[in-house]
Amino acid sequence: MNKPVFEGLIVDEFDQPVEVSYVGDEPCYVVNDAGFRRHIPSETIDRQVLEAMRRSIEGHEDTVAEMAARQLGQDDIFSKAIIQNQLRNIDQSLAQLMQMGLPEEVRAYLGMMGFRIRINLHGEVLAVEQPGTIAPDDE
Repeated sequence: MNKPVFEGLIVDEFDQPVEVSYVGDEPCYVVNDAGFRRHIPSETIDRQVLEAMRRSIEGHEDTVAEMAARQLGQDDIFSKAIIQNQLRNIDQSLAQLMQMGLPEEVRAYLGMMGFRIRINLHGEVLAVEQPGTIAPDDE
C-alpha cells in the first residue's frame, strides 16, 4: 500500500493545510472546497511533485550530492559518491519513496525549512516551494 509522501507539507490555493484521509486502502489528500471535502488520491499529487523535484536535480547531481553530504556531516569523497549514485538512479529511489512515504522527521525538517507544495482544488500542483534550491533560470 502506498503512503502519502508529502503529508503535512501541502496547502491549497488559499493557503489552507490539506488533510490526509483514506478511501478504503487508498490514501488521499483532502481539500476543503467551501465545505465540500474533495478527496484526491495522494499518488496523483506525489508523482507530480517527485517529477518536478527530479527535473530540478537533473544536471546538478554533483552539486546536490556535495551539499547533501555537507549537511549530513559526511563531507568525504565516499559519501558524496554514494549520494551521487542515488541521484543518478533516482527513479528507483522515488518508487521506493512512494511505497514507504517520507519519515516523519524528514517531513518535519522540510516543513521547518519552508518546503511547501501548493495545489488547486482539483489536485493540480501549482507550486513546489523549495527554499535554497537553484532556480531554473539560474546556473
